[in-house]
Amino acid sequence: MTDGDRSGERPPLPLREGVGGRVPGGTGAAPSPQPPPARGGGVARPVVHSEFSALLPGITSALSFSAADILGKVVFNDGMDVLSFITTRGVLTVLFFLFWLRHAPPVRRHTTRERLISIGVGLMFAANVFGLLLAIQLLPLSIAILTYFIYPLLTGLAGAVTGIDRVGWRGLLSALAAFVGLAMMLGARLGDVELLGVISALAAAVIRVVSLLITRASLHGTDSRLNTWYSLVPSAMVFVLASVVTQTWSAPQSALGWAAFAGMSITSTISVLAIFISITRIGPFRTALVMNLEPLVSTLGSIVLLGEVLTPVQAAGGTLMLVALCAFQLRR
Repeated sequence: MTDGDRSGERPPLPLREGVGGRVPGGTGAAPSPQPPPARGGGVARPVVHSEFSALLPGITSALSFSAADILGKVVFNDGMDVLSFITTRGVLTVLFFLFWLRHAPPVRRHTTRERLISIGVGLMFAANVFGLLLAIQLLPLSIAILTYFIYPLLTGLAGAVTGIDRVGWRGLLSALAAFVGLAMMLGARLGDVELLGVISALAAAVIRVVSLLITRASLHGTDSRLNTWYSLVPSAMVFVLASVVTQTWSAPQSALGWAAFAGMSITSTISVLAIFISITRIGPFRTALVMNLEPLVSTLGSIVLLGEVLTPVQAAGGTLMLVALCAFQLRR
């Protein structure tokens, strides 16, 4: 939604990753597989594509989320409002997860406490999704996504304050550089930026931070699919109720809009599947690092496909922010 997140499908990514497994009955880390012997008795060089294969699900998820960002902007431009959009997609996502959990049940069910916490996270998730999509509707896509992606930095800093994570001087410098990049990006054309959109993106980022910290502290070791399920159901109910009460339903006005909505639903679903596979293969930390492709590809896609324009100062600020974000996560 939860990292299975903005679209409602990103599963939350833990703040830190326990790298490596343990050998059953042993005391050390699980040994790495040895490369097969080469012809002639030598040792074969590691196959390069094996590493790429491990990273492929994370790359697929990031690219799919980027496609969903761009298609969502097309849907909004075609007349569908945020509430109608997230209500329809929320119901479809709930049905998808219901099918998935029925055919692949979790090994361990949630306790009552874990279920209630997940539901509470789901209510925050509803506000997170609405805030981000409102920002995408009001702002150029590149600015909306890059502003929202300040949340990994805020999560690390908040984790340091609460004792969940540790941030050294390199982390602080990286965070400072990222905030400078964000200021450059927003301040270059401040008069052309919708203030409500910026506030919505920042509010969504803060809500995301709180939900990640709660998930890390209270739902560690649980099935992330169940966490997502118990978060999706209440958020979808909130959106359906809001749509009924306000009598809000605005469909896309053209075949292009409907095609974008269908494509966005498909890419969001692919993103969910791919991010779960990625977390299983390479762990949550490396998955979060690979997901930094999303704001980069979304920004480039918005320029090429949507005709959005970034000034040189904004482009420099966005680049600085992405580099600082990667440096902040690599400090671990």
